[in-house]
Amino acid sequence: MILEIVSPEATLFSGEVTSVILPGVAGSFQILNNHAPIVSTLKKGLVKIEAKSFKFEKEVAAQFTKLNEQNYTLQIESGTIEMKDNKVIVLAD
Repeated sequence: MILEIVSPEATLFSGEVTSVILPGVAGSFQILNNHAPIVSTLKKGLVKIEAKSFKFEKEVAAQFTKLNEQNYTLQIESGTIEMKDNKVIVLAD
């Protein structure tokens, strides 16, 4: 599935991922390929991204924390997420 993480300043990430775990207001939840359509609000916490490979723009790479070759995290303050047709869009603050 495709994941896009967008902040007011820039697109932080755009690429193919296998999983994303998000800090939902009602608790953390995971989205995998072919997940049902969903719209949700997010609270302060970590967005955990799993992918076979990562490419970050130099300007935003420092915002991500590398756990290992296939896993990175991003701290957010709040946001919203939409999943539809195997595309996840995260609008993050």
